[in-house]
Amino acid sequence: MFFMRFAIDAVFLTKDGHVTRIAPRLRPWSPVAGARGAASVLELPPGTAARTATQVGDDITLEA
Repeated sequence: MFFMRFAIDAVFLTKDGHVTRIAPRLRPWSPVAGARGAASVLELPPGTAARTATQVGDDITLEA
């Protein structure tokens, strides 16, 4: 979160899109550890993970 100026939700995903960890409402300049097995991070507006009821164990498919 270094050099960020706003809060985000971070959703950690495996290469297959499996949610391994959710870090909600991360504030700017706050360090955050990764998640075991995560290959990518989906950065969302703060509160989005809660609003969409996203949970560890969910599968997320990204479409163009």
